[in-house]
Amino acid sequence: MRITVASIFVDDQEKALDFYTRVLGFEKRSDEPAGGARWITVGNAGEEGGVELLLEPSSHPAVGPFKEALLRDGIPFNSFGVADVQAEYERLLALGVEFTQPPVQMGPVTTAVFSDTCGNLLQIAAMEG
Repeated sequence: MRITVASIFVDDQEKALDFYTRVLGFEKRSDEPAGGARWITVGNAGEEGGVELLLEPSSHPAVGPFKEALLRDGIPFNSFGVADVQAEYERLLALGVEFTQPPVQMGPVTTAVFSDTCGNLLQIAAMEG
């Protein structure tokens, strides 16, 4: 068994696709009609196969309160690994990304938290060593 798709709930699929590809640098893997929405996935640029992230509509009634609680408490929904948090923080800032937490070193890991513009906080992280 292996993980092939993970989901993130987004308020606007088109806006999310733009942010996750143009700003974060992921590649679009699929974009197919799925009922009243679309099955849109992104993956790591230049990596065939691997885990895909489904940009899933936030339409289920339970999603709104869940996302609001995470935002209110400052909890990131997902974490993405980067080689250098400070460098990625500066790159994203230059693209207009809004951070709720600048880079902070916590023991062997450095993290920063930002908004994906679609109702979620995301974390970037790098392990030392």
